[in-house]
Amino acid sequence: MRILVTGHHGYVGSVVAPALRDAGNQVVGLDTFYYSGCDFGAPADFEPVLSLDVRDVRPDDLVSFDAIVHLAALSNDPLGDFNPNWTYSLNRDGTISLARAAKEAGVQRFVFASSCSMYGAAEGDAALTEEAPLRPLTPYAESKVAAEEALTELADDDFAPVSMRNATVYGVSPRLRLDIVLNNLVAWAHTTGAIRLQSDGSSWRPLIHVRDVARATLALLEAPDEAVRGEAFNIGSDAQNYRIRELAEIVHARLPHCQVTFAEGASADPRSYRVDFSKFESAFPRCRFEWTAERGADELAQSYEEVGLTFDDFQGHRFIRLGQLRRLLDSDALDAQLRWNAAPLSR
Repeated sequence: MRILVTGHHGYVGSVVAPALRDAGNQVVGLDTFYYSGCDFGAPADFEPVLSLDVRDVRPDDLVSFDAIVHLAALSNDPLGDFNPNWTYSLNRDGTISLARAAKEAGVQRFVFASSCSMYGAAEGDAALTEEAPLRPLTPYAESKVAAEEALTELADDDFAPVSMRNATVYGVSPRLRLDIVLNNLVAWAHTTGAIRLQSDGSSWRPLIHVRDVARATLALLEAPDEAVRGEAFNIGSDAQNYRIRELAEIVHARLPHCQVTFAEGASADPRSYRVDFSKFESAFPRCRFEWTAERGADELAQSYEEVGLTFDDFQGHRFIRLGQLRRLLDSDALDAQLRWNAAPLSR
């Protein structure tokens, strides 16, 4: 297949795009390159690419593609809380505009990176299927709900959109993020000697390794249209539903000299949900996820050691998405709509 991967330069995209190419597909990246220079270890460039904002993509840009994997987004709750309009513009409106352009251009498959965060504050500890009520608590989650609804309406015999409701991602990537839970816990431990929890640790989170996201993406691309058209799949595994305090104990087992600590005033996080992943497992029994949080904690700790991650790195802008965008805004590299005033210095 000839596949366009939007957000190929981000945390997930810089793993997914090469994996799809390695599987024998012709892959083109598309990105705004907000995170130029935010590399973990040696820079990992990818070619060919389109340097475009998803809000500006037109049908003529897409006529040669069989499929689109849409990963580009403002990717977490702190960014959404900082300026909700950005999240609605890029994540909701940008996704809908891109999907309409893809349909007009004759693109057959549209794989959308959605999120389990749409389940919000679940009632009780029951694992939630795709039929569970959606209770988004943040602009980020709300943007994903609205985009999914629009994609379902666009589905027809010639256009097969499918939504990946990804669990919280973890693991090493060339464009590392330290503002996601397991990556963050291991980074606190590595750089400070303490495993610091921002909440009381009682909330549930499902997890998935970034390389397993790539495996799921490939499965959804290769499936028959009728198996995915208009569908949403929770992406993860039942074994990787954790309470946050359980993740802290996993990190402690890997780094036993680091003790679990709590931020001042830590309380329960209202975002709490266990997720049922049986729909994807039943539909794609040959897609086996290979990672666990224990193995991921090992990988992260070893990589932080090898690269020499410091507390200044951890607290700086390179691996914290909100920090990087604030830096670009403060330097007038980006305008108030998150559009470039000048081209990024590097890719």
